[in-house]
Amino acid sequence: MISIFKKEFRSFFSSATGYIVIGIFLLLTGLFLWVIPGSFNIPDSGYANVDGLFYLAPWLFLFLVPAVCMRFFAEEKQSGTWELLLTKPLTGWQIVLGKYFAGLVLVLLALLPTLIYYASVSYLAQPAGNVDSGQFWGSFIGLFFLAAVYAAIGTFSSSLSNNQITAFITALVLCFFFYYGFDVLSGFFSSGIQRQFIENLGIHAHYKSISRGVIDSRDMAYFVFLCTVFTGSTVWKIKRSF
Repeated sequence: MISIFKKEFRSFFSSATGYIVIGIFLLLTGLFLWVIPGSFNIPDSGYANVDGLFYLAPWLFLFLVPAVCMRFFAEEKQSGTWELLLTKPLTGWQIVLGKYFAGLVLVLLALLPTLIYYASVSYLAQPAGNVDSGQFWGSFIGLFFLAAVYAAIGTFSSSLSNNQITAFITALVLCFFFYYGFDVLSGFFSSGIQRQFIENLGIHAHYKSISRGVIDSRDMAYFVFLCTVFTGSTVWKIKRSF
């Protein structure tokens, strides 16, 4: 697994992929939070928080994470190295997890520099340090779990096709559905209990729950469950190729 992880991670930075992903994410979040006037702009809001980051990031990740993961298996099949990979003394889980963790670490590298935003807001607050740290770190942990699920979905989508664009679109649709689709579906139910049940099937409800600053084991279990389902499905898919 470590060899696969190193190979994939090095490939991100031996090409422009890694730099583009990190650069685009930081550029867009920086512009929306500090430059472009609007509801996300921190100086215009008059409040010492970075809530805009945690609203924007899930939508930016919808595009960036599938872009990172689309090449994992689709490129192997397209370039003809798929058969060579299958001949290596590695289990399906080792292959999948090596690629999955490489993609997840790259996304986390894009996320870590946003801690500068927290430090900046804390410094600018009146008085200095007057920031809701619990909510910030809860939201940050929520973004970590969100990235983990998106990466699992992206890895699974890449295993379904030998075309990277198809893999990207599949991952984008699946990520959007699991993030916001259940909220839309819940609108078709009149009962409050039914609506809540449907909403809790989606990522958004659990992400919002963690973002309040309270780490609930049920929310964490939900994210771990989704990651396990999609990575397990990827392993099952590639095992059919052995």
